[in-house]
Amino acid sequence: MAVVMIMMVVTLVVRMVVMIARWLRRPRARPLRTPGPMPAAWAPPGAPAAPPAANRSSAGDFALLGFAHLPALRPLLAALSLPAFLLALLGNALIALLTARDPALRAPMYFFLRQLALLELCFSLDVVPRLLVTLLRPGLGVSPAGCALQLLLVLSCVTSECFLLTAMAWDRYVAICRPLRYGAIMSPRLCHLLAAACWLAGVPVSLVFTAWLFRFPFCGPRGIRHFFCDIAPLLSLVCADTRLFEANVLAATVLVIMVPFCLIATSYVGILATVLRMPSARGRHKALSTCASHLIVVVLFYGTTGVIHLRPKASYSPESKQVVSLSYTLVTPMLNPLIYSLRNKEVKAALGRLFTQKYERKLGVPGMGRSLRQWRIAAWIHRM
Repeated sequence: MAVVMIMMVVTLVVRMVVMIARWLRRPRARPLRTPGPMPAAWAPPGAPAAPPAANRSSAGDFALLGFAHLPALRPLLAALSLPAFLLALLGNALIALLTARDPALRAPMYFFLRQLALLELCFSLDVVPRLLVTLLRPGLGVSPAGCALQLLLVLSCVTSECFLLTAMAWDRYVAICRPLRYGAIMSPRLCHLLAAACWLAGVPVSLVFTAWLFRFPFCGPRGIRHFFCDIAPLLSLVCADTRLFEANVLAATVLVIMVPFCLIATSYVGILATVLRMPSARGRHKALSTCASHLIVVVLFYGTTGVIHLRPKASYSPESKQVVSLSYTLVTPMLNPLIYSLRNKEVKAALGRLFTQKYERKLGVPGMGRSLRQWRIAAWIHRM
């Protein structure tokens, strides 16, 4: 399982590097057949005329027009998105490394946390590089195959994260409500089966809807009013009857998003009922503190993803939802490692051990010769 996830991450990294290399080497592409400013069908209502860069895509490509209604803010958004992307990569990679290497983080909770970190890495590597390119060179062409691949990975990651958050909620339910049987129920074999099921659950959903969507004919200028390929902005370019497709997307969305959310809510109702029956205040505080990080992540994820994916209609207004999409594309992957590291003593202790072991290897004397600065670093991490 670990080998498969590492291969997925490596594949996404290679894809990002190749895309950036092509962007750097790519000469100015041929303009669209209709010269001049961006057509009115591409521009949002009331938006100013797009710069000449909006017409760089070739006739058969899509053009990502993210934040076309805010051209003056694109450089600022790019300047803010890059450090957020780097922090998300660093934080999630560090969480995955700590939970894989530290012997104190072998509980099922940290195993699922590693899966969440790897999933956030895959999602960020799929979306954010294209976002940065769109902000720096708006209107750059995206091939239909590249757009379909991005949509496939986005749908797969979102679906997998819904089920993974459900598995994490059930793990907390068993740990608090069935503590004596927790080790027997959450065996390593069951944890690996649940993780594999969560990773693979998004594949059939994303394959079906991506293949179905790209079988429709696309009419007119192919300007996607978004910063990545998603179902709703692509539907606005289809010149065919999409009512059956939209009905199936809505049904799948209810199953993939709302059913796991209801299961998570049910788990927390059971956890709350058990916590209220505990006699000691210390026990109640300890039980609730183990769930606080997961509950914050659930609120962040469903509070943003639900707004985007619950109503994928072709007649929607994309400008108002691009900010929400930006939040779960950049902010949520960046905050998840901070939430789990700052609220978890075991993770902070493992982070301190990682830093101190690094300096011990440099000195060649394990456990000896730590400088005052190293002790201060470890103490600061422990106090966070």
